[in-house]
Amino acid sequence: MRINLKSQRSNFDVPLIAATTTLVFFGLLIIYDATVVSAFRDFGDKYYYFKNQLIWASLGFMALGLFSFFDYHKLLKMAPLFVIVSFLLLLLVLIPHIGTKVYGARRWITIAGFTFQPSELAKIAIILYSTNIMSKFEKFKIILTDITLVLFLPILLMALLVLSQPDLGTAAIFVGILLTIYFIGKGPVWHFLLLIPGLIVIGIISIFTHPYRASRITSFFNPSHDPQGVSYQINQILIAIASGGLFGVGLGGSRAKFAFIPEVQSDSIFAIFVEELGFAGALIFISLFIFLIKRAINIARESLDFEGKILAMGIIGLLSIQSLFNLASVVALVPLTGIPLPFISYGGSSLFVTMATIGILINIKRQS
Repeated sequence: MRINLKSQRSNFDVPLIAATTTLVFFGLLIIYDATVVSAFRDFGDKYYYFKNQLIWASLGFMALGLFSFFDYHKLLKMAPLFVIVSFLLLLLVLIPHIGTKVYGARRWITIAGFTFQPSELAKIAIILYSTNIMSKFEKFKIILTDITLVLFLPILLMALLVLSQPDLGTAAIFVGILLTIYFIGKGPVWHFLLLIPGLIVIGIISIFTHPYRASRITSFFNPSHDPQGVSYQINQILIAIASGGLFGVGLGGSRAKFAFIPEVQSDSIFAIFVEELGFAGALIFISLFIFLIKRAINIARESLDFEGKILAMGIIGLLSIQSLFNLASVVALVPLTGIPLPFISYGGSSLFVTMATIGILINIKRQS
């Protein structure tokens, strides 16, 4: 019995849990700091955003614990059900009086004062479903027509529903997860080549059918274009980051949080982080995140079955793509996309799903 308990403890990835806990703590700290002004201005409570995120963080730790012990093979068997539920929720969010509309986007569902974002839940459903499908093709030849019907088509339909919210960034994440798992699952390279032209066309259409997206592209190539309008946010983000210097202006000393950056708690929160903690703080955060990804890659390598390897790599793909896009957008390497920074950006659904995926990684590790 002692040997068995010792084996279970050794398979419980303590460094991964420690890194996750630290990142969540960082997120809560910076959310409070970045929103203390806007929360008091808009809600009369400087702890408004912090308290909401703290509740979701608590639920997230519960999800992490649950999925750490829930056999991921059983999750994979339920993947088709998760996709169906996610698809229905993505439809419901588009229906007036059910979906909540904020700043022209309809992305949330509110029930009895409880608000969640179905597209975040869909991310984990897509990871599980894609893994389930690709694992079935492990010992069989992948035929394009078959894989299109059972894998590409359902996920692309979900991506189109998200595009109609509108949310181009999340739709791109859906496709990124799909392609990551398909590649790791040994999908033929020429299938990727066939997909690329169609994805480019959809991307171009989705950009130029929404004027604000086209304006973001213009401001990306020309930051001086409309500095008080469409280019205002990215310019303020860059000013905040530049103000941070090497060691920052000090925790709580940000000036950008005083309404200079719109909706600072969401996709641009890293600018406040860098302004206050500087390049050194950013380096520590990025190093911690890289450490987490490295631990996840080790879990994928050590997994005893093909399903575990693909599932772990799908989770790594989700975390990596989101973090890279967010960090690249705040330093103007890509246009602003609205993609949240895992663990840091305000958003309960995103934090909950991220921590649930960490729980799944731990479960894969425990079964290795």
